[in-house]
Amino acid sequence: MKKTATTFLIALIVSTTATAQLQQGNFLVGADIADFRLSLNEGGLFHCSLSPKLAFFVKTNTALGAYVDFSLQTAKGAGTSIDYGVGALGRYYFSGVDVNVLKHSRLFFEGTLGINGTNPADGESTNGLGLSIGPGVAHFISSNVGLEALIKYASIVGFGSRTSTSDLVLGIGLQVYLGSGLGKSKQPQ
Repeated sequence: MKKTATTFLIALIVSTTATAQLQQGNFLVGADIADFRLSLNEGGLFHCSLSPKLAFFVKTNTALGAYVDFSLQTAKGAGTSIDYGVGALGRYYFSGVDVNVLKHSRLFFEGTLGINGTNPADGESTNGLGLSIGPGVAHFISSNVGLEALIKYASIVGFGSRTSTSDLVLGIGLQVYLGSGLGKSKQPQ
């Protein structure tokens, strides 16, 4: 009985620690500040970018919003390349002690859909519909600031000299979770 009560108390503390930030009516504002990409296509490249994000929690643990991508990249023996993107994003944060084993952390799943393009210096461009999907973890370094790691599969299908591209993306980001004042006034925990 004592062990069950202790487990319940720990579950309650962990679930309420990140709940205030992820409640309905709040905003997520931030960016992936380091986006490292290793190409799965021929001629490998190294890529860094900045990806600002803004989302609104339509219900607790579920956020919908927008993203913008802009990046410069270098490839072996090639010049400068430009990537871009703009579109919609969705996030779902998992709750429960079984999934979120680290204190002050929440696992999430993110997906994006938008207009994206990659225009490498070698001329193998692809511009069109962009889709990315993958899991991440947000570690709350304060009551409303999350340091994040995210790994996604990203693809563009469209037109250009190459009709599709595929990448694995490792993103490191910093997000701020802001209360909107639209819902009940609760202090972050």
